[in-house]
Amino acid sequence: MSTTRDDRGSAPNVGYRQIGRPLTRTDAPGKVTGRTLYAGDYSMPGMLHVKIVRADLASARLVRIDVSRARALAGVECILTGADLPDRTAATDIPGQTGRKRLNTDQQILVKERIRYFGEPLALIAAQSRDIAEQAAELVEFDLEPLPGVYDPEEALKPGAPLVSGSGDNVVAEYRIRKGDVDAGFGAADVVVERTYRTPFQEHAFLEPEVGLAWIDENEVVNIRVSTQVIEHFRTIAEAIGVPHNKVRILGALVGGGFGGKEDMTVEIYLALLAQRTRRPVRLEYSREDSFVGHGKRHPFKLTYRTGVTRDGRITALRISAIADSGAYVFLSPYVLLYCAVASPGPYRIDNLDFHGRAVATNNMYTSAFRGFGGMQACAAYEQQMDEVAKVIGMDRIEFRRRNFLRTGESISTGFVPPSAIWTEECVDRAWAALGEPTRVAYPLKIGRGVAAYLQSYGRLTFLHDTSEAWVGVEMDGTVVVRSGVTDIGAGQASALGQIAAEVLGVTLDNVVIYNSDSAVTPLAGTTTATRALYMTGNAAKLAAEAVRKRLAAGAAQELGVAADQVDFGDNRVFVVHEPARSMAMIDLVRACAARGIHRSELAIFRAPFSDPLDPQTGQGQAHPDYVFGAQAVEVAVDVETGEVTVLRSVAAHDVGQCVNRAAVEGQIEGGTQNGQGFALSEEMLYHEGRLLTPSFSEYLMPTSMDMPKVQSIILESRSGVGPFGAKGIGEPALTPVAPAIANAVADAIGVRVFELPMTPERVVRAIQEMERQI
Repeated sequence: MSTTRDDRGSAPNVGYRQIGRPLTRTDAPGKVTGRTLYAGDYSMPGMLHVKIVRADLASARLVRIDVSRARALAGVECILTGADLPDRTAATDIPGQTGRKRLNTDQQILVKERIRYFGEPLALIAAQSRDIAEQAAELVEFDLEPLPGVYDPEEALKPGAPLVSGSGDNVVAEYRIRKGDVDAGFGAADVVVERTYRTPFQEHAFLEPEVGLAWIDENEVVNIRVSTQVIEHFRTIAEAIGVPHNKVRILGALVGGGFGGKEDMTVEIYLALLAQRTRRPVRLEYSREDSFVGHGKRHPFKLTYRTGVTRDGRITALRISAIADSGAYVFLSPYVLLYCAVASPGPYRIDNLDFHGRAVATNNMYTSAFRGFGGMQACAAYEQQMDEVAKVIGMDRIEFRRRNFLRTGESISTGFVPPSAIWTEECVDRAWAALGEPTRVAYPLKIGRGVAAYLQSYGRLTFLHDTSEAWVGVEMDGTVVVRSGVTDIGAGQASALGQIAAEVLGVTLDNVVIYNSDSAVTPLAGTTTATRALYMTGNAAKLAAEAVRKRLAAGAAQELGVAADQVDFGDNRVFVVHEPARSMAMIDLVRACAARGIHRSELAIFRAPFSDPLDPQTGQGQAHPDYVFGAQAVEVAVDVETGEVTVLRSVAAHDVGQCVNRAAVEGQIEGGTQNGQGFALSEEMLYHEGRLLTPSFSEYLMPTSMDMPKVQSIILESRSGVGPFGAKGIGEPALTPVAPAIANAVADAIGVRVFELPMTPERVVRAIQEMERQI
């Protein structure tokens, strides 16, 4: 798979020396040569290996568990069950930097009595080798009493449905957004179109499974080297194992893929408990089968859209019903549902809106964060609905969108006006035009084309008081050090901070070193989630670097005999703006500043804008700092006899505000396109009464490089974002429009819509057969 780039229409980066260039990322050489150490590469002498014993029913009562035979096995050092643990729980919501109260969504660490999902942990085994641990797991005996379960969110809403947890009902979150007068809007419509769309569970399928190593040091601190998106879990781990917060240290390694699946804790508490009990290093690595039942999945949604429209293509009203499967524990379901609610009308002007969404507990696998986080499920529905409405009123689908696009300065669903530019129309037009002439094929193949536009937030919810810190300093030889707690999950989050500091301080990236992801010694930067890392930590690094530059510029002004505002930095030198020959090397400036006692480092904090929560009755207010806009255009070939869909062309057009590293942006677009294509066509987790039927990559089918077309990236830069240098985010937006664009292309090819994702060959054939029966 390859990516081509088209940056026509984007002004040159005048004045930037480092920003916007496709520089070699600081993490790239080690990855290419194999020198990079991931969490699974670490080991310690005398370490123990851990195995988890899991429940094989989704809803049951633990009647008996007997570990005596396993404990007697030579080489077994420790076995823990729920009976061995105090009544502590594992928090399932990230507390953040501000100490705000978490949602009451905590999860039992090991089952004490009630089993709520297939694969829930019953026991932990630590042994001298992995083989011994696995052998001991086979010797653990347990008896389960099946309990009535509920596996469909709509069934879980019915009176008398089994309760998954607590009392009352199974609704774990509910949101309304009301804007304008929906009834009057429908009254003004010439046509009303109602359709229902379904999106599936999805597995993160990261290359690196969950893995970590824990040990207790001479200060009685529990150290955990782990693959994680959130080093600030150290607080939650400390509370779970009963020690002060400063007695847990998380050292985050470079992450071999996260996509939200390593946002929640996975192996951390288990490692901490066993290190605490055994006083020895312990290592836990999930098998692929463990991983499939060991972290939350993407929320399945059922979304019903009812759209009122005039014959000339003006949307007069929109009513939306959304039901999400939360699974057995809440985790981030309230937030995912809220993101869906805010994004539900898409990048369109909807004056009369009524959204009602519920997240519902079931005995399926719990669901949590996944790239796109509610917004992409909404996009899968609203962009298919736009095509459906256009078809009913007989209007070209691009023209129909154009008549309803939001424009810069207009408000979204919650009444909030994004502070940045809205370039949706240009993105759609550019992506659609780039498809070129249709491909010629012969029967049984049919060609179809689809487009999807989107609105996607970047940055966490504004009522969470999000903050991020970064430290920047200049060494005596003129080199730069950046320190940040940000975790790098493969997108170059750490390298971007170096590029920002290099731009501000006028050095080259090879003169910058970044230390990141250590909860004890790097400034805490918050989570690498919600497309927030560049926005939040990038701004913090820029603030820190600018403070250092200001002091160095004052020193340079004295050395060069000019005013401070006449000093510029570039190419590891400092010079007079209009007389570049009057200059000095960065190393000489730093030494001169040191001799004068000028402070050469800075710890900065960036605070996201704060707002009150959305109005609980109307959903009006500010939810996010800003939004990204863009589009995907796709051409497919469908075999009408077998139902097989082949993506022939895929074009992505996104306004990223400002590229920090153009190559990294292209990489995110390419990866997001692959992720979205799998969601659209093949990736499906099948459950029967909560039991996973697709527990490995033999059954769970992701697109490979052989399935992917060449991806064309059209990168637009409005330079209007709230990130550093006007940047927006691209990590999640790259994925969001892909699946609906493919769905619209398939419908265009076969003349009928498949309303459920993924559009497997079986579903495509059934849709064609049903259409033919009705003719």
